Amino acid sequence: MAIYRLLSLIALVFVAGGALPRNVRAQAPVADVVTQAFFDGIINQAAADCAGKNFYTRQAFLDAVNSYSDFGRFGTADDSKREIAAFFAHVTHETGHFCYIEEINKDTYCDPSYTNYPCNPNKQYYGRGPLQLTWNYNYGAAGNSIGFDGLNSPESVASDPVLAFKTALWFWITNVRPVISQGFGATIRAINGAVECDGKQPALVQARINYYTDYCTQLSVDPGTNLSC
Repeated sequence: MAIYRLLSLIALVFVAGGALPRNVRAQAPVADVVTQAFFDGIINQAAADCAGKNFYTRQAFLDAVNSYSDFGRFGTADDSKREIAAFFAHVTHETGHFCYIEEINKDTYCDPSYTNYPCNPNKQYYGRGPLQLTWNYNYGAAGNSIGFDGLNSPESVASDPVLAFKTALWFWITNVRPVISQGFGATIRAINGAVECDGKQPALVQARINYYTDYCTQLSVDPGTNLSC
């Protein structure tokens, strides 16, 4: 039995240091998937007077990804492409092709029941950034994780493009990544399910799906199943 375990360990070392298992293809670096052409294909659809045109950049996204090395490293190479397509589908929907930095219909978005993330009465926690980070508890938790004062300086998300992408990636890894294997529909539910899913806003759900399938086509990957919620 000891010899068998030793041989198994040796075999594992060879796999880790050499060829990958047959059912796994090597994942490409995120920068090789999210090319400048891919990014420009999104942001160039925003109107010239959009605030986001001079805020969001591919380099800011890649700089933020350096702090989230797990992003785009999910399962097989195709799984990783699907994750990237899903992320940018939601970003496109939330920001109008990178047009908006801040939410149009601003509100305070303070939930006092989250006593560990007390609201600053002089601040508002409306949507900001690529995934429109919202609510005091998200600003507080993101701030603790990333290293900025989300409760007392939520506006910093709208003034620093790298930080903005970091908050989006933080939300993604924390709230969306755990369900991504269930299909794109599960990611919609994780982001805005209470408002859009279960027949509440079918047009908005379909818009997200359309972006996702378009980006999957651009990245030459099958979108998978369970696309809706």
